[in-house]
Amino acid sequence: MDDLARRFAEFARAFEVGAPLYARIAERVSREPNVLDLMSVTPETQRVPVLLFASAHHLLLAEPSHPLAGHYPNFDRANPEGDVTDHFVDFVLSRPEPMRELLATRSTQTNEIGRCNWFLFPLAILNDEVGSLARVDIGSSAGLTLLAPHIGYDVRPGGVIASDSPLTIDCDVRGEPPLPRRAPEVAWSLGIDASPIDVRDDEEVRWLEACVWPDQVGRFARLRSAVALARVHDIRVEKGDAVDSVAGGVERARDHGHPVVTTSWVLNYLSPERRSEFVGVLDRIGGSSDLSWVIAESPKETPELPGHADSDELITVITLVTWRGGRRSVRRLATTHPHGHWVNWGA
Repeated sequence: MDDLARRFAEFARAFEVGAPLYARIAERVSREPNVLDLMSVTPETQRVPVLLFASAHHLLLAEPSHPLAGHYPNFDRANPEGDVTDHFVDFVLSRPEPMRELLATRSTQTNEIGRCNWFLFPLAILNDEVGSLARVDIGSSAGLTLLAPHIGYDVRPGGVIASDSPLTIDCDVRGEPPLPRRAPEVAWSLGIDASPIDVRDDEEVRWLEACVWPDQVGRFARLRSAVALARVHDIRVEKGDAVDSVAGGVERARDHGHPVVTTSWVLNYLSPERRSEFVGVLDRIGGSSDLSWVIAESPKETPELPGHADSDELITVITLVTWRGGRRSVRRLATTHPHGHWVNWGA
């Protein structure tokens, strides 16, 4: 319990400026043993403040008349009355069973469509080299980044790419990347996730919304637009393990185009041993047939990955790994905002 209280206290200090609502709540929760006890059912790897916040948010989305909702900017009726921390403690403690069920079974999900910016440039490089691609995305969750070929990009500077898409995302570019002429050409795609989200299920989509921080209001509209587009394009995400399922996914992909594996802030959830195994699987595949891998991960969190050794950078780094004729090459392309708002090419 002391360790969990410390995590909430550290969260409060770290996000006092960037996320003041959750920071205030976290500080209060760190002093509320009864609230902390709700997380006793949570697996250790998921015992983090944001899971408690998402679980409460999930229930609150179904009860928008509760006074707590008045403090959440994403609710239309946002009209703060009373102390938000009092309302939060009352809300979660008066709903112990649904809270415990969520805390025991759910994991936090970051389905930010802006992360398609991470893949725009490396996929364009691969399109120019090998033509149409067949993509296998690991840790895909709801599969929203698989929409990369179907959305528009307002690249600044550079202009709009695929302006006829119903959804366009902004991307501020630093440095001088090779500007794509069109959206990525992907003939076939597959998402693999340990706990896939079905975008056709409204209850599942509500969980995705619950994982968005309430004061990041713009993300809610983007999420809803992305979900609507994913339903139109029937995005495919299957249940599977990152290490055990990737080879089968690549084998299926090869029938449709040049296989490219993508990973983005997912391999940090694996143990160091499993990360090394994942790299080993791709090395074995690439040793006998051409393969590409686009990595958007933190070197500090994933030092076992190609190009990440001897780095303590917590930022997101985009790396392109290719196997051609059995030989592996590694190219660091850029650093980027965690949600894809900007890409710093060559950094």
